[in-house]
Amino acid sequence: MRKYFGTDGIRGEANKELTVELALKLGYALGYTLKKEYPDKKRIRVIMGSDTRRSGYMLRSALTAGLNSMGINIDFVGVIPTPGVAYLTEKSTAKAGIMISASHNPAKDNGIKIFWEDGYKLPDEVELEIEKLMDNVEEITKDPIAGDEVGRFTYAEDEYYLYRDHVVSTVKGDFSGMKIILDAANGSAYRVAKEVFLALGAEIVIINDAPNGKNINVRCGSTHPEILSKVVMGYEADLGLAYDGDADRLIAIDKNGNIIDGDKIIAVLALGMKDRGELKNNQVVTTVMSNMGFENYLSNKGIHLIRANVGDRYVLEKMKELNVNIGGEQSGHIILSDFGTTGDGVLTSVKLVEAIRDSGKSLDELVGEIVDWPQLLINVRVDNSKKNLWNKNEVIVKFIQEKELEMAGLGRVLVRTSGTEPIVRVMVEGKEMATVDKVAKEIAAVVEKELI
Repeated sequence: MRKYFGTDGIRGEANKELTVELALKLGYALGYTLKKEYPDKKRIRVIMGSDTRRSGYMLRSALTAGLNSMGINIDFVGVIPTPGVAYLTEKSTAKAGIMISASHNPAKDNGIKIFWEDGYKLPDEVELEIEKLMDNVEEITKDPIAGDEVGRFTYAEDEYYLYRDHVVSTVKGDFSGMKIILDAANGSAYRVAKEVFLALGAEIVIINDAPNGKNINVRCGSTHPEILSKVVMGYEADLGLAYDGDADRLIAIDKNGNIIDGDKIIAVLALGMKDRGELKNNQVVTTVMSNMGFENYLSNKGIHLIRANVGDRYVLEKMKELNVNIGGEQSGHIILSDFGTTGDGVLTSVKLVEAIRDSGKSLDELVGEIVDWPQLLINVRVDNSKKNLWNKNEVIVKFIQEKELEMAGLGRVLVRTSGTEPIVRVMVEGKEMATVDKVAKEIAAVVEKELI
């Protein structure tokens, strides 16, 4: 059982759950781990970046203190998207990358994500070892490094341009003649998205690009694309592109103001890749939450959908296992493994615009054939001590099996627990809303009766 790390690093309310003390311990533990991993290397370097949250500077200082005291050098690249840290780590001699961000969460929260030297997030076993070290700081710091041997902290913000130029380089040709609205969510994309699209010749309008440390994700970005929708229609733009706080997600808006989620973006990209012969094994990886209408659309185009558990790390694991080069989630976290090791909102956005340009169609035309099946999600509040036992309860399991047989070929049932609340989520999807509504409510009633 993990104590500090979740599915995407360490998260919590800054200075309350994610404290300076915790960040300092993480710095000690990561530094110790790196020295143990590379015992013959005299100087070990780490790349560090952050989003625009006020608390980022506080956590940066604590992490720096812990790492420098263990003899680790830090190159701080400033405000940059999470995938920028991953890219710079992989392409340099750095042995780890650290991103200080809570992604799409409110400004009061923050988080710490760590990448290994290959640009991928830490393996589970390394995270567990670091957690043990964080609870044993006295032991790993008992022989302090002499004063002139401590690590150094360097501002290396020019390295940002290496990431920016990499994103630009993934596009063939330019976007001249296209009008695009960008929503930077007052976060990590506020500079790079604008510079990338200007370099590619697009006519752009950018909104929510004035971060003040407290306005990241506030009624803007990929979690709140409603304003962007209005701006796209008001400017009669070709499309809109919305990022989240650390710019590892993308949600698009078509010219009619419709929200285009991650699944549909994957569909557009995958079809273009297939037409060019670039789609490996004619497969994409998404999660169990992807709509069956989307799956049917891909199937009709000769593309097979593989489902992974919810979470980008599980999508990536499945992609690597099956040699698939595109995958992601409805939330807009999309991995294009030919160009990066993690989800990248800005990279995805330029590849989406490239696909639209090359198709000769508008975004609404490209997704027009994708018809979502009706879906109903019911959150059943249960006894917290019982929430993880639903799949061991014979009554619940048998009833779900009966309903799955009843819906065979017409829909599906997905039951899972919340990781943070005493809730069991019952999701039913099918061709007919009446059937979906009936089955979802029946299953929810049984779950509530058995687990309350």
